Amino acid sequence: MNKEYRKWIGLVVLSLGVFMALLDVTIVNVALPTMVRDFNESFNNVQWVLNAYSLVLGVTLLIVSKIGDMYGLKKVFVISLALFVIASAVNGMAPSLLVLDIGRGVQAIGGAGMNALAMALVAISFKGSKRGVALGILGSVIGLSSASGPLVGGYLVAQFGWRSIFYVNIPIGIIAIVLTMIYVDEVPNISSSKKIDFGGMFLSAASLFSLIYGLILKENHPHWGWMSMHMIPWFGAAIIFLVLFILVEDRIKQPMVNLAMFRNPHFVGTIMVALALGAGIYSYNTYLTSLMQNYMGYSALDAGVRQLTISVWSLILGPVTGYLGNRYSKKWMISFSLFLGGIGFLMLANAMTVKVSFAQLWPGMVLMGITNGLVNPLLNTAGMEGVAVQEMGMASGLINVFRQIGVTIGIVSLGLVQNNVYENYLTKHISTINMPKAAATSIHQALVTAGPFSGHSIAFSTRMSQSQFGHDIQQMVLQAFANGTRAVSLASAGIVIVGGILAAILMRGRKSSKA
Repeated sequence: MNKEYRKWIGLVVLSLGVFMALLDVTIVNVALPTMVRDFNESFNNVQWVLNAYSLVLGVTLLIVSKIGDMYGLKKVFVISLALFVIASAVNGMAPSLLVLDIGRGVQAIGGAGMNALAMALVAISFKGSKRGVALGILGSVIGLSSASGPLVGGYLVAQFGWRSIFYVNIPIGIIAIVLTMIYVDEVPNISSSKKIDFGGMFLSAASLFSLIYGLILKENHPHWGWMSMHMIPWFGAAIIFLVLFILVEDRIKQPMVNLAMFRNPHFVGTIMVALALGAGIYSYNTYLTSLMQNYMGYSALDAGVRQLTISVWSLILGPVTGYLGNRYSKKWMISFSLFLGGIGFLMLANAMTVKVSFAQLWPGMVLMGITNGLVNPLLNTAGMEGVAVQEMGMASGLINVFRQIGVTIGIVSLGLVQNNVYENYLTKHISTINMPKAAATSIHQALVTAGPFSGHSIAFSTRMSQSQFGHDIQQMVLQAFANGTRAVSLASAGIVIVGGILAAILMRGRKSSKA
C-alpha cells in the first residue's frame, strides 16, 4: 500500500483512540443516576466514578508522555490501548462501586497515553501543510468526543444499561490495536536519553494530584472556604510540590520536562488557550446538560441530540481549519474564535429566563460549537510549532494537561458562581412568600443543601406541589436557577475572552512562525 495512504489510515486509527479516551470523561455523567440505584449508594459516592478518571488522567498525562518519548510513541500508545480495553471490561463487570472506581483509575492511565501520544505521532508522521490538516482532523475529534458524551451515553444507557458504556470500548479498542500495529509507524530513538527522571515524575504527579483532588473536594463541598483548613493542605501541597519540581528539573541534565519550553511566549500562549478552552467551553457543558435535563425536562438522549448543535461543528470544521491554518495566522484565528465564543456565551446569558426554550439557546450554542471546532485543531498545530521532535510527546502532554486542568477548574469555579447566585436569590426571596416561618426555614435549608442541580426535584415534589405555597416556591427555585445559569454563562464569556486576549498577546503571528 502507498505510504501516504498508510499515514491517513493511521490518522483515523489514532483519532479513534483519542475519541474513546476523551469520550469516557463525559459519557459517564448521564449514567450516574442509574449507578446510584444499582449500587444503592449516595450520589456523592457514585460521583467518584467520574472523579477517579479525571484525577488519574490529569496526574498521569505528563508521565506517560515522557515514557512515550523515551521508549517509542507507538509502542506506549498500543500498551495504553490494551490497558484501556482491559479496564473497560473490568468496569463493565464490576460487582461493586469500589471495583468500578479502581477500574476507572486504571482506564484513565490508558486514556492518558492514548490522548497525549496520538497528537505527537500525528505531528511527527505528517510534514508541511499536511501536518496542519492532519492535526486539524485530530483536533476536531478531540472537540467532538468531549461534546458528544451526553448523546452517546444517553443512547447507550437508555437502550442497554450503564454497563454498555464500558463494553462498547472492547471491540472498538481491539480493532484500534490491530490497525495501529499495521498502519502506524514507530518513531525510533525519539529521545536520546533512557534515564528515567523519577524525582520529576513523582513531584509532577504529587503537585497535579494535590491540585485536582483539592478542586474535587471544593466541588463536593462548595461552602468550604478556599482558605479553610479543609482546603489549605491540598493547595499548599500543590504549590510546594510544584516549586520542588521546578528546582529539581532546572538542576538535572536530563529532566522530565524541559523548562525552556515555558520561556517560549508562543508555547505559553497555546497552553493558556488550552486552559481557557477547558474552563470556559468544556466545563460549561455540565451546566448546559443540567439545565436541559433538570429544568427544561429533556431526557438524557433528547438533551444529547440538541447538543449536537455544539458538537457537529468539530466534525465540519476540523479539516477546513487545518487548511486555513496553513494559509493564515493561527494566532489571530484562535483569538477571533475565542471572542466569537464570548459572544455566544453572552447570547446564552441573555436567553436565560424561567421559560427558556431551545429556540432561544441554539444561536449561542452554535457560536460555542464554532469556537470549539476552530480553536481545538488550530491549538494542536500551533502547539507543535518549533518543538523539537524528541519533545513532541511532552508538548502534547502539556497541552492536554492544561486542557484537563481547565475542565476541572472550570467545573468547580462555575459551580461556585452558580451556587452563590442561586443561594443569594433564595435567601432574599424566601421571606416574601406567605408561609409559616418554621416552614420557610426548613424549605430554605433543604433547597440550599440540595443545590441548584437537585433543587428542582424538591420544589416540584408531589408534597410541595400540593401545598398552598408550592407554586410560589417553584417559581422562586426556577428564577434562582435561571439567575445562577446566567451568571455561569457570563463567567464563561469572561474566561474565553481573556483566553483570546492572551492568544493575541503571547502567540506568534504567521510571519514569525515561519521564521
